[in-house]
Amino acid sequence: MHASTPRRRRGPVRAAIAAAAAVVAVTAFSVAVPASADAARAPSEPKPTIVLVHGAFADASGWNDVTERLQKRGYTVLAAANPLRGLLTDAAYVRSILETIEGPIVLVGHSYGGAVITNAATGLANVEALVYVAAYALAEGESLVEANALGGGHTDLADHLVIRPYPGAPEGDADGYIDPAYFHELFAADLPKKQTAVMAASQRPAAVQALFTPSGEPAWASIPSWYIVAAQDHTIPPEAERVMAERAGATTIELDSSHVAMMSRPGEVVDVILDAAE
Repeated sequence: MHASTPRRRRGPVRAAIAAAAAVVAVTAFSVAVPASADAARAPSEPKPTIVLVHGAFADASGWNDVTERLQKRGYTVLAAANPLRGLLTDAAYVRSILETIEGPIVLVGHSYGGAVITNAATGLANVEALVYVAAYALAEGESLVEANALGGGHTDLADHLVIRPYPGAPEGDADGYIDPAYFHELFAADLPKKQTAVMAASQRPAAVQALFTPSGEPAWASIPSWYIVAAQDHTIPPEAERVMAERAGATTIELDSSHVAMMSRPGEVVDVILDAAE
């Protein structure tokens, strides 16, 4: 009878290998979880209130399509009436609204409204995110006129303003409107002309001195920001928008839209707001 070859005892070895593999798998899983998953809003947390701030030559109705879509997703939305009387006073007005809102806020600004939210949100702990839609994300001490030149950009807007006085205006100030003959081209070239003719007739003017007012400490320096660049913008140069988005460290997307991306591309604008909110 032949002697049998002794068998090796594999049980303890297999157990050790399995234990080691489990440790590796857990470690790998921990590394693979993206940081954003930890920051995602828990289901029990309240949805933020979305506050929308319009810019010059417009009113809150420009947000109508965005508002409707956000409301269908269960968000509370407030489209604030921007006074358009001056950068610092407008920012103070919007801030007074924000201070009445309990819970988290996502603050969205279009055009000049971006300069307003940049100043209004500074130091407010419940403003969790800023969203700029073809908007001015000004640096401290910078004016709108100076920001237009960033990146070598150029706009013809100043050449097509209609200036009218208003009662009680500070010395040297007046109201500025876009000449209706150029409104479609400068402001909303991707909307139907019939629609922009109505917008031009009902536009709200902005105090001209707001163009030259130095901005204060920027909220984007301490609040996460998102930015939508409008590649076909003829009001704020797209080159300037890209520079402002980059220096703010904003999560940035670019749309092939006119200045009023929230009207011509509301679905994509809502997607960015939801990204900021969630």
